[in-house]
Amino acid sequence: MKIAFINGSPKTKRNTSGIMLQNLRFFLEEHEACSSNMEIIEIGLHTASVSDSDMNTLKDADACVISCPLYIDALPGHLLSCLMQIEKSGLQNPALRVYGIVNCGFYEGIQADIALEIIQHWCAACSFLWSGGLGIGGGGGLSFMPPIKAGTGPLVKIGRALRSLAAVILKGSSQDNTYETLTFPRFLYKLAAEHGWRKIIKANGGKVKDLGRCR
Repeated sequence: MKIAFINGSPKTKRNTSGIMLQNLRFFLEEHEACSSNMEIIEIGLHTASVSDSDMNTLKDADACVISCPLYIDALPGHLLSCLMQIEKSGLQNPALRVYGIVNCGFYEGIQADIALEIIQHWCAACSFLWSGGLGIGGGGGLSFMPPIKAGTGPLVKIGRALRSLAAVILKGSSQDNTYETLTFPRFLYKLAAEHGWRKIIKANGGKVKDLGRCR
């Protein structure tokens, strides 16, 4: 079984989209009986174009997992350009099952619902098989944390969702969209996020009071 992992984050290094794919790989490889027949190919769509080699990978893949951040209730602009390029290319693979993992800075994973729906409509336009996805809340904090073993600590609930998705992928089946968040209190997440914003604006020469300015 050939599985294409698409990292749709605009960041090329340590991004939450990649962390989610690494965790999913862990759970896929837990299924030892399937691992010898499983091939995972990683595709980094960090800019607004898709290479010919990546197109060929999608053409031959059995499953594709698109992992990306939520941008203004939708997908990042560069990733939308890539999806449009794939659609216009007329790539033929009607048996391709597509799964989505959308992480967001909001604490609630349900905020990723519209973005997953966009991927679903794209699948319909390309004649791919939309097979369900995950909306992950609290994703904004993961890239700032030290490496965490899949399914442990603040990743317990997210790990359960990814383990379930791994089983669905290996069966070649589909699931309803599910939504999870960090195993971390909401109020502490909010405090950490606010501290992060203050730190970032100071690092860029601004003032904390400017965070409340309206244009």
